[in-house]
Amino acid sequence: MTEVVLFHHAQGLTRGVVAFADALRAAGHVVHTPDLYEGRTFDSIDEGLEFVHGLGVGEVAARGVRSAADFDADVVYAGFSLGVLPAQHLAQSRPGARGALFFHACVPAAEFGTWPAGLALQVHGMDHDPFFADEGDLDAARELVAQLRADDPGADAEVFTYPGSEHLFADSSLAAYEAAASALLTERALAFLARH
Repeated sequence: MTEVVLFHHAQGLTRGVVAFADALRAAGHVVHTPDLYEGRTFDSIDEGLEFVHGLGVGEVAARGVRSAADFDADVVYAGFSLGVLPAQHLAQSRPGARGALFFHACVPAAEFGTWPAGLALQVHGMDHDPFFADEGDLDAARELVAQLRADDPGADAEVFTYPGSEHLFADSSLAAYEAAASALLTERALAFLARH
């Protein structure tokens, strides 16, 4: 059993994010899903981003970081897209993390300092997703994994890409959902959690 703190994407804590958390719970893991929007959800990424920009991206990320105080440090931090910001910040800065699961996003590790030695990582996204592949996230993920493997050839660090251009393809409540890719992502995430 692994404890996971899973942060939602720009559209909020949707039914699909909760369903993904439930799939991890069904495998025996404890999953926390902090609601950084206090109950609000949005019908599109653009609407969600408009709300985020009204609050400030930094404030949304800070809400995620503050929420971690409610949980033990010995967890896997996970995030969907925007939720990767607090997940990655915590994974890199809060001692004791077991691992990091980043879905649809990754920022350069230098944004939050250095990557902790031995901290396992999985990054997932579609190979033609304009947010993930075209805005630098995929490059950041590949660079981070390459660095981790250069430092330790046995590092548990992987980037998985899936054919397609959908951004939030693992959220079953959205039109972007891709069942086959989401099932494979879930299978790989569960294998990661079983190791950590």
